[in-house]
Amino acid sequence: MKQFYMQLFVVGGVLVAGSAMAASVHNAGSSSVVLVVVEDGNKTEVALDAGGSDTICSGGCFLTLPNGDRIGLAGGETVEIKDGVATIK
Repeated sequence: MKQFYMQLFVVGGVLVAGSAMAASVHNAGSSSVVLVVVEDGNKTEVALDAGGSDTICSGGCFLTLPNGDRIGLAGGETVEIKDGVATIK
């Protein structure tokens, strides 16, 4: 039984660590934006309405903003986009 709890603890720890390493992005602007996320060679478009948020980049990625700027993220960052300008926190 003790081994079961240890395995559960390890699995739970991995899940928490995995989600803690993801980056989040928030659109603080007044209009919607479409971002391009490239992670592990896979390209995905992420649409955010004004005031919208999403979680991206669980293991690092490149984020391309609507103005063409490209940002490298390791995961764990918070990116705020306002009027096409990104601020990384």
